[in-house]
Order: sequence, then C-alpha cells, then structure tokens
Amino acid sequence: MGRVKVKKKDVFIDMTAMSDVTVLLLTFFMLTSTFLQKEPVIVNTPSSVAEVKVPDSNLVTVLVSPKGKVFLSLTGSKDSTYSSEKMRLSLLESVTAEYNKHYKTPVSFTDQQKVTFARSTVIGLPISKLGEYLDLLGQNKVEKADELTDPEKNPNAGIPIDMNEDLNNPNEFQIWMNALYDLPGDAAFYDDIISGKAIALKADKSTPYDVVQVVMDNLQTLKMNKFTFMTALKTEK
Repeated sequence: MGRVKVKKKDVFIDMTAMSDVTVLLLTFFMLTSTFLQKEPVIVNTPSSVAEVKVPDSNLVTVLVSPKGKVFLSLTGSKDSTYSSEKMRLSLLESVTAEYNKHYKTPVSFTDQQKVTFARSTVIGLPISKLGEYLDLLGQNKVEKADELTDPEKNPNAGIPIDMNEDLNNPNEFQIWMNALYDLPGDAAFYDDIISGKAIALKADKSTPYDVVQVVMDNLQTLKMNKFTFMTALKTEK
C-alpha cells in the first residue's frame, strides 16, 4: 500500500504584536532617559592599577583642564527624594544667596532658568554669566551654550578660582563647594563629603601639578581634606 503524502504547509509567524511592543519600549526609553552633556574639555586621565570604583550617585566631580579651567558636575541620590535635579536646584539657591553676600553686583535667576539648571550636568562659568548660558539651554540652543563653556572659544569659561585662604572673601569655586555641606540629601551624602568618597578630581595626565594643587589647596581650605583622583585602569605588571 502506498504511503500517504502529507502536504507541507508554510509556517507563518505574525510579528505585528512584537513590533508594537518594540516601538512602545523604544518610545518609553527615549522619553525617560536623561542624556548627559558632553564635557567642556577632553581629559585623558592618568593610568593606575587602583580598582576602587567612583560611585555613580552622590558624587561631585571636579574637572580640571590642563590650562587650569575648573568645571563641576553633581549627581544626586538614586532615591527620587534626593534626585540629581532636586539637589542641583538646592545648590543653585544656596550659591546665589552666598554669592550675593560677598559680591557687589547681586544675581538672580528666573524659575525657568532654575529648572534648566536642575536638568543640566555641567557647571562651568562665572555665576554672573550663568543666566545667559541657562537661557540658551532653555531655548535648545545647545551649540551656542557649549561655546560659552568651551575654553577654546570663551576665555571666561570655567569657575573662577585662585589661591585663597580667606573664607570671609571666598572665590566662586569655594562658594560652590562650600554649599555642598548644606544640601538636603540623605545622611550618607554628608558623610561621604567628609570622608572624601563624594568628591572626585578628574584631570588630564598632562596637567601640571601646580594647576591641580590650586584646586587641592582650595578644597583643604574648606576642610575637604579627602578626595578621590579619577584614573584609567591599566594592567598591573
């Protein structure tokens, strides 16, 4: 008796539902992601064999260019109660009040400028010039805003700093850093400031030591005697 041949059928998988899920996930990540601003200067950190990791929250990074320009960035807690945006907003309010105590020309910021500052990640201008920078960012003129913090295009880029031990007349770098003590964060953040875990210096490997020393002296004047140097990991021989 002959074998009955079974007719082969093509297998068809409907991918419409999968495509819809993919688009929804992509849209979700695009709307909820926070894009980091590029750093004003490119820094190639020196190599080391240290394996201590810099924390990814409750961290203040001090970026030092080879020519001595100083920039700051602040990352808050992963807890939404003390998020980066809330801590940056509090930092701006504290710095504004302290700046107006010591400088003849007071500064103020609009509500929109404050919101923009809370969302930005880089601080790299004199406080008196910060409003112009925030206006450009708020208008999505990112390229023009970046030009203000670019030392190659703007000689006034960077937070003003000098060798100053008189906290009765603090420089602007000292005002920014000293305000960290009063930020409304979890208890761990204040403890990390004291222990040095929350402060990281990031300098180019070609940066002269005397340039970095100015930053370290300013930190020590503020009783911030412990901090971390960011390095690139290399293989130990």
